[in-house]
Amino acid sequence: MTRRFDADGNRRAPDELIVEEPMSIRLDGELIATTMRTPGDDFELAVGFCVTEGVLHDVPVRSVRYCGQGPAAESEFNDVTVDTGGLAPTPTPRLGPASSSCGVCGTVAIGDLLERLRPLEAAPFDVEVLALMADRIDGQALFTTTGAVHAAVAFDRTGEPLLLREDIGRHNAVDKVVGRLQMDGRLPAGDLGLWVSGRASFEMAQKAWAAGFACLIAVSGPSALAVETARVANLQLAGFARGDRFNLYTGD
Repeated sequence: MTRRFDADGNRRAPDELIVEEPMSIRLDGELIATTMRTPGDDFELAVGFCVTEGVLHDVPVRSVRYCGQGPAAESEFNDVTVDTGGLAPTPTPRLGPASSSCGVCGTVAIGDLLERLRPLEAAPFDVEVLALMADRIDGQALFTTTGAVHAAVAFDRTGEPLLLREDIGRHNAVDKVVGRLQMDGRLPAGDLGLWVSGRASFEMAQKAWAAGFACLIAVSGPSALAVETARVANLQLAGFARGDRFNLYTGD
């Protein structure tokens, strides 16, 4: 229950809140990160994180499962391992948990990305298509109910939304989309664009680059580092995409 204040005064009313819980992500049983996330699509999140953090090294994923010392229910389904059969190099664990707001803060720079990622070769999207995206994003059920989550959407070159995921963390929503595409054998995503709610931070640009998206478009503005990263990556980057208006920073 909450006490709601408006022009009619105040009253007690029921309210629905988004769930936020920690989830440990393992690669071949080795703990690599703990993130605060909205439960649901956990396997996609774990696989997507491994893709965007570059810990798979192009090794195929054999399976994904909940893990722990006992049944998954005992760990409250908050511990997931991505299995490559030991083919992926031993990962370096992250020092400390990833919050739902910032993701991987300050752990990589553009130079580090260039050591494992090549500039993209995909053609940019038609600007007429980008102008349509704000009105074509639909189906944000958790946001409609709680008003407290972010969304990420993969869309094709006609502007058709193909895959939507929500999470309390912007980076988690993106990783869930990337994980689903990886599990469906659709990466690199050179024929797709990525729409994100909120701002286009460095991490959003890094994840879009790692997954091979041709375009990243955000509801809010980008950071200077995100724009610099997009230029180096040859990633089309648009921000302030609201209605039929947007700013194009790279990929004109």
